[in-house]
Amino acid sequence: MNKENKICQNCKQEFHIEPDDFGFYEKMSVPPPTWCPECRMIRRFIFRNERNLFRRKDDISGKEIFSSYPAAAPIMVYNHDYWWSDEWDAAQYGREYDFSRRFFDQFRELMYSVPWPSRSILRLVNSDYSDNASDLKNAYLCFDGNEIENSAYVVRGDAVKEGFDLYESRHSELSYESYMVDEAYRVFYSVNCEDCVDVWFSKDMIGCQNCFGCANLRGKSYYIFNQPYSKEDYKAYLSNLDLGSHSAVGELKVKVKDLWLKYPVRFTLAINAVNSTGEHIERVKNVRMGYSIHECENIAYSQFLSPTATDCWDYTLWGQGSSKMYESLICGEQCSNLKFCFECWPGCRDIEYSAFCRSSSDLFGCVGLNKKQYCIFNKQYSKEEYFALREKIIEHMNEMPYVSKDKRQETRDKEIIYKYGEFFPPEFSPFAYNETIAQDFFPLKEDEAESRGYLWRELDRREYETTINAFDLPDNIKGVDDSILKEIIKCGGCGRAYRIIQMEFEFYKRIGLPLPRLCQDCRFSERFKFVNPPKWRRAKCQCNGAASDMRQETGNIYQNTVAHFHGDAHCPNEFETSYPPERPDIIYCEQCYKTEVY
Repeated sequence: MNKENKICQNCKQEFHIEPDDFGFYEKMSVPPPTWCPECRMIRRFIFRNERNLFRRKDDISGKEIFSSYPAAAPIMVYNHDYWWSDEWDAAQYGREYDFSRRFFDQFRELMYSVPWPSRSILRLVNSDYSDNASDLKNAYLCFDGNEIENSAYVVRGDAVKEGFDLYESRHSELSYESYMVDEAYRVFYSVNCEDCVDVWFSKDMIGCQNCFGCANLRGKSYYIFNQPYSKEDYKAYLSNLDLGSHSAVGELKVKVKDLWLKYPVRFTLAINAVNSTGEHIERVKNVRMGYSIHECENIAYSQFLSPTATDCWDYTLWGQGSSKMYESLICGEQCSNLKFCFECWPGCRDIEYSAFCRSSSDLFGCVGLNKKQYCIFNKQYSKEEYFALREKIIEHMNEMPYVSKDKRQETRDKEIIYKYGEFFPPEFSPFAYNETIAQDFFPLKEDEAESRGYLWRELDRREYETTINAFDLPDNIKGVDDSILKEIIKCGGCGRAYRIIQMEFEFYKRIGLPLPRLCQDCRFSERFKFVNPPKWRRAKCQCNGAASDMRQETGNIYQNTVAHFHGDAHCPNEFETSYPPERPDIIYCEQCYKTEVY
């Protein structure tokens, strides 16, 4: 089929359905979407709480537990161990489908009746304050990670040892306050560093050792602010710095961020990406508008997929041997042909409109089932009955759709129609908008969220009486002893209370790092400023002959070091980039960037 233009039901903006999209929809036996890719993504994101832990009652024991779900959420929650046990069976909640009522209304009732697991965790040792994680040991407030040990405040980490305040880090050790550091040892205050050792305050580095305050280097050692030093002079320079001083580190952060902006960035982070577009994509083929996709093939409009996934559209988290996934999230580990599902894993196949199902197949509208087949609304059927009833329900979903009122001021009272082929409406999520990753990537204020029909909740956090203001902490780590472990500190940003835990304090003393003046949430927000959103715009390369265009925000002009393919003329290349227009970075195309860096 030819490319087709449509108007999004949600944002009312035009979007395009490409010919290969139609091919995928035909293969999956689903109708084309009525929402644009961005609105579909945000709709899924609203079902994902990544970093918030709540105290609530366990609905089986009555004890207070930590949970992914706030007490105000209209669901039942069992503690993780009991939920995964054979002590109960979600089939007991099975019910007949009522053709006099809308499918989505009935499914919401079932979804809120069947207990959910308190957290999504596997094989955790001394890591009770973590979630969405597996194989953690001595981890504190670590989220969406695997194989993390002796670490704290790590989000999206994989194989991390003794790491603190990291976001998107794989195979790293003894690293701190960094974003996107892979194969790293002793990397501090840095962004996008791979295969690096003893690197400080640096950005976009590969294969470097003993570098300080640098950007865009490859295979270098003993560099300071992008200038080469002898080994002796390098060590002498560092010995004269007081990296244990909070004020000194603050001055260095300002200096290096100014330096980073003087060097061009590549329009996208794509490594070994064949016929692919997106951001943070690596070893992929035929990926379109992918975000944080690794070792996958034939993927579109998807985010946060780990090796491997194939033939998936609108798929958020996580992959691991999965294929033919559509409009689903938090589903993976040998899953296939899942449509409109969340939290279905492992080994699930041929499932639609379901949640929290395990090792099952041929389910429609089910919640919490384990090792089941041919079930609808948690009720068992024969194979023949199942497929006949499934077809009738799909027909009924189209004849009697769920209708949601558009609450935005500019389109108030317009209806959003949910027939077969739509993911669950945002109002079905147990989370408020500000409790989810939607708020991380597409932040809204309370009135903005509510005007769009999203729920907003003040985070239910216990308030503690603070004993010291962050600004009154000793400037230098040398002046801090373990009495700090007894202090309740008032955050210098949001004013909330936070503490320094034992292994964190020992790490600061061992490396010689100052105490943080912000709580873990505010520190995360500072790191997140370096994260590009999964949102693309058309842009031109900013290479203008012998130098870059001048950035109006900073006045920066980068002087090229070698001649480029376009000579003295402006680079003609255009591209899709996730760098927002308000970012002051100098953005180069692939050719111009590689000419300068490699």
